[in-house]
Amino acid sequence: MPLRIEDYALLGDTQTAALVGRDGSIDWLCLPRFDSAACFAALLGAPEHGRFRIAPKDPAPRVARRYREGTLVLETEFTTAEGAVRLVDCMPLRGRAPDVVRVVEGVRGRVPVSLELVIRFDYGSIVPWVRSIGGALRAVAGPDALILRAGVPVRGAGLSTVADFDVHEGQRIPFVLTWHPSHEPPPEALDAEREVKSTEAWWRAWSSRCAHAGPWREAVVSSLVALKALTHAPTGGLVAAPTTSLPERIGGVRNWDYRYCWLRDATLTLYALLLGGYSEEAAAWRDWLLRAIAGDPSKLQILYGVAGERRLREIELPWLPGYEGSRPVRAGNAAVSQLQLDVYGEVMDTMYQARRSGLAPEPDAWRLQRKLMDFLESSWRRPDEGIWEVRGGPRPFTYSRVMAWVAFDRAVKTVEQLGLEGPVDRWRALRDAVHAEVCEKGFDRGRGAFTQSYGSQELDASALLIPLVGFLPPDDPRVVGTVRAIERELLRAGFVLRYLNGPAGTADGLPGGEGVFLACSFWLADCYALMGRAAEARALYERLLALRNDVGLLSEEYDPASERLLGNFPQAFSHLALVDTAFNLALDRAGPAAHRSR
Repeated sequence: MPLRIEDYALLGDTQTAALVGRDGSIDWLCLPRFDSAACFAALLGAPEHGRFRIAPKDPAPRVARRYREGTLVLETEFTTAEGAVRLVDCMPLRGRAPDVVRVVEGVRGRVPVSLELVIRFDYGSIVPWVRSIGGALRAVAGPDALILRAGVPVRGAGLSTVADFDVHEGQRIPFVLTWHPSHEPPPEALDAEREVKSTEAWWRAWSSRCAHAGPWREAVVSSLVALKALTHAPTGGLVAAPTTSLPERIGGVRNWDYRYCWLRDATLTLYALLLGGYSEEAAAWRDWLLRAIAGDPSKLQILYGVAGERRLREIELPWLPGYEGSRPVRAGNAAVSQLQLDVYGEVMDTMYQARRSGLAPEPDAWRLQRKLMDFLESSWRRPDEGIWEVRGGPRPFTYSRVMAWVAFDRAVKTVEQLGLEGPVDRWRALRDAVHAEVCEKGFDRGRGAFTQSYGSQELDASALLIPLVGFLPPDDPRVVGTVRAIERELLRAGFVLRYLNGPAGTADGLPGGEGVFLACSFWLADCYALMGRAAEARALYERLLALRNDVGLLSEEYDPASERLLGNFPQAFSHLALVDTAFNLALDRAGPAAHRSR
């Protein structure tokens, strides 16, 4: 049986990432970028699809693991009848090439250990040519090459590389795996011990800058580190998750590729980083945004590659059986061609918040924003696929219209409060028009709640954002009624579903069934805080924190019945919501400065 999603931890070098399980196996790694083809894809199949495992021979060791404080240096300690060994894993910040560093430390006794390296390029489909060169093992296939420099002798066994060795107390055995283009000579060998120390020092220096000093600092710092790890440092892009096709329902088809930069996720992530005091990331993302969406605003996409690539064609990988049989496995994402009007509001809001936070001015940014507003003026009434990227066809989604209001509102405030120039009278009129239409067509008076789309009676958890973005005050009867309706119909074990799905004709156009959506549950905690329900807000937040795995990571969704994390992992949307809510709960109720409505 494969490991549960929560049994994995994240390694990253701010250009790509790996998932390593509690069993010492790296089961997912894409090189050299987040969205490159995987060389280890056992996560979505079996060991023969690629993995790098180092673990005791004992089939059932006791396992404990942790990150070194404030870092992505992972320690996994295995205890057996013979003694104990510690596996230290990290990905050093990128030099010439990406590296995975693993050091086996003897803690107590003498422990027999085994190593298995199965390299399969192109998502588990290509067996490389492997040979020994100068004491290192080199695997080559097409454009890719991997070099293993091992502290013990290794040998071939079938189509894999293996080793068996004993680790004594006080002994330290290094392993370094390095990728490089196959047409170039291999990079020079790294000193594994030195790289572990420098990687730890880099992450400690970064995480120590966190501005949050509230009661949940550990959870906030852990989430900010995860968000930073999802940043592509050379370009400033932010990926939604480092994985593809981890299912939202075990055995189902809701399996998507999240290794790209969604404007929505990226803008909200930058808001969380700004709350944490990380303005450099905000500036880098702004520059990425200007490059990615330059040109015709009508051609704005909801997602891009990490360097701003636009063509992200979705394909299926039929040779991979999927996580616990969840097919299809996908690379690319067809949502790239969708219209999602809410992203205009997210972009305008985050740029407004960044300027208020003191981000150095960039004249081109405002010029681009004005072009986006020109497009939105004529397009805000268009049906779209909405925040949840439905595949059942465009609809007049209520949340999309709310975020159109946010776009006009933040444009007005940018002129009024920050002194930039723009047609503020026209934007005020449009803001009022959007507000009036949403209140008329998006609110069901019979149910006393805002609905998923105009004319629909279905509820949608995105309505929880209505008071958070300042569209209506939290004590407005329509907001109170919406929260009550969501509590009544969308709660499962105290957590929030996005919406009810399953019956024919529902908006997403997919077979029913998925977990509760963790970001939506954080939004409910935010609403409780704004509505003066402070004890309920804190209680829900603590329950959400308890869903994190043993190293503080969250996926996209959670299944209360099986008590399992679901969806791509770790998920930026969940972690940014965790950070936002921590700041919101730390504020005095009368002055919610962290809420985006300010």
